[in-house]
Amino acid sequence: MTQKIRYDITRFSELDTYLFKEGKHTRLYEKMGSHPMSIEGSDGVYFSVWAPNAASVSVRGDFNDYSPTAHPLQLRHDGSGIWEGFIEGVEQGLTYKYHIVSQYHGIVHDKSDPYALLSERPPKSASKIWSIDGYEWSDGEWMEHRGRSNSHQAPISVYEMHLGSWRRKVEEENRYLTYREIADELVEYLQQMNYTHVEFMPVTEYPYFGSWGYQVVGYFSATSRYGEPHDLMYLIDALHRGGIGVIMDWVPSHFAIDMHGLVNFDGTALYEHHDPRQGYHPEWGSIIFNYGRNEVRSFLISSAFFWLENYHIDGIRVDAVASMLHLDYARKEGEWIPNRYGGNENLEAVEFLRDLNTLVYGTYPDTMMIAEESTAWPMVTGPVHLGGLGFGFKWNMGWMHDTLKYFKRDPIYRSYHHSQITFSMWYGYDENFMLPLSHDEVVHMKGSLINKMPGSKEQKFANLRALYSYMMAHPGKKLLFMGGEFAQYREWNYKESLDWHLLEDDHHAKLQKMLSDLNGLYRSQRALHLYDHDKKGFEWIEQGDYANNTLSFIRKSDSPEETIVVVCNFADTTHSHYRIGVPYGGTYEELFNSQSTHYEGWNIGNTGPLHSEPVPLHEYEESVALTLPPLGVLYLKITEIKSHNRTLHHPRKMHHKE
Repeated sequence: MTQKIRYDITRFSELDTYLFKEGKHTRLYEKMGSHPMSIEGSDGVYFSVWAPNAASVSVRGDFNDYSPTAHPLQLRHDGSGIWEGFIEGVEQGLTYKYHIVSQYHGIVHDKSDPYALLSERPPKSASKIWSIDGYEWSDGEWMEHRGRSNSHQAPISVYEMHLGSWRRKVEEENRYLTYREIADELVEYLQQMNYTHVEFMPVTEYPYFGSWGYQVVGYFSATSRYGEPHDLMYLIDALHRGGIGVIMDWVPSHFAIDMHGLVNFDGTALYEHHDPRQGYHPEWGSIIFNYGRNEVRSFLISSAFFWLENYHIDGIRVDAVASMLHLDYARKEGEWIPNRYGGNENLEAVEFLRDLNTLVYGTYPDTMMIAEESTAWPMVTGPVHLGGLGFGFKWNMGWMHDTLKYFKRDPIYRSYHHSQITFSMWYGYDENFMLPLSHDEVVHMKGSLINKMPGSKEQKFANLRALYSYMMAHPGKKLLFMGGEFAQYREWNYKESLDWHLLEDDHHAKLQKMLSDLNGLYRSQRALHLYDHDKKGFEWIEQGDYANNTLSFIRKSDSPEETIVVVCNFADTTHSHYRIGVPYGGTYEELFNSQSTHYEGWNIGNTGPLHSEPVPLHEYEESVALTLPPLGVLYLKITEIKSHNRTLHHPRKMHHKE
């Protein structure tokens, strides 16, 4: 049967074309790509693709034996560069590509659809005709109230994971789980671990599994490795019903070089720059988007909106923002082109990111936009109207690097590097930070987190417990990559499951229990999260005791009764009768001890109530004497405030005489 093609049908209004060409269209996925529909009683599929420099475009597919001539599309006459047509008798599930002949040198490409909603399972590369309509969501309660879980005042503790290697069916040729299989196991696990959010490494379709999803070809297509679109919706729906927010890793910084994708799409550098000094990423072997082209901006912004709208995503973590902002990123002198002012700032990327965040937050104010930005670019989370980029949160890469460098050192040398562990508070409120211990820190011969720690097995675990306890008490939202919660020894391998068998060892099992307890405390104790991004939530007690490798500080809420005192001993010796000033006179208790036997610790700490004494110290009128366990972190909670301090809303410090 020959399928008839019609050209009298369009999904584009004049406003659509205008917004597309202005770089302001937010829902191109409703117009572009392939859309099953019924016209005047005839079922078929409407196709449209942007290829302004093509001499001809046709659709090749299962339905025409992949003929390059059977179904040519027609170029719109509005200057948009969009080709379109309606093919009758074509059904969902069939595969297709666009056969594009360029105006330039007759270059011919067969391209997958940039707006496809589903693709063949790699290594196959055709697009599939698919509708994502019809899924019945049951997360209405979550969606109505999710703003409370995504706010700057909320506890946000993120479990970062790679879907293909979290758990695998070893008995079934080591296959990875499907979206639905993951849902059945993941929700319960995250609830047990008290995480608030999960972050998926990229699920947008990508050809090479070893790229972990960061070399994208399908910006509207959930990878078919784990199932179909409704299966991913089922996973997200289940997480929402379980009270877990979902963050998606999204890659607008570069795309895959595979020829069936966006590269040289219509025989020209359409989505990218022609000059490799602008269009080729030397570090990753990928292609950089041309953010100065309005149609490309509409494409990317529409991709972000697509996942927020159709998959109920709660947050987008934008990958490699530093590479977008700097024209000389990973390039030597002479390998990059300055901007019009002679600088290295990518002005078009700056404008794109500002537009992206403004539009997303304007439409979905209860979601999160998170930047992975590794430089000191100012005001990444600053408001756009004040000159910022408009993100809601930024990964604190400086904290991560300094903290890991410090913890890698043998405790005997830590006193010489004390500033590495205190420096973060000098800039801790310059941005709305998230503290990441991500996948990047446990690959490429960097070693797993547990194997970064010095000493014997017991010392390694004590150090790792101290690291996590310090991280949870430090201002900022939290993120930990899978496997870190039970101290996986091996580096992460995307081809294999995590080493869950390690939980048969008490050291690993009790570390996992400690992470669950820490997440629970972070969520339940308002002082640990309410002012994560406000200076009034933190105060040093003693930051300069480098000789003893100790730190002590206060986390505060809007209520004195919720105050928590944090004391860290990063030395491998016990400090007995260690005295610190306290913000209120009264009684304290040991709320948490990373060296508790509950966590396979060394059972050193403080039992019973701790009563402050009128011994002035650290500019406070009263102090307490503690036993600090080696390589340990204590959280102290005030249980009774002396009457004369009850009305104070800020710690009572000594008043020095002139």
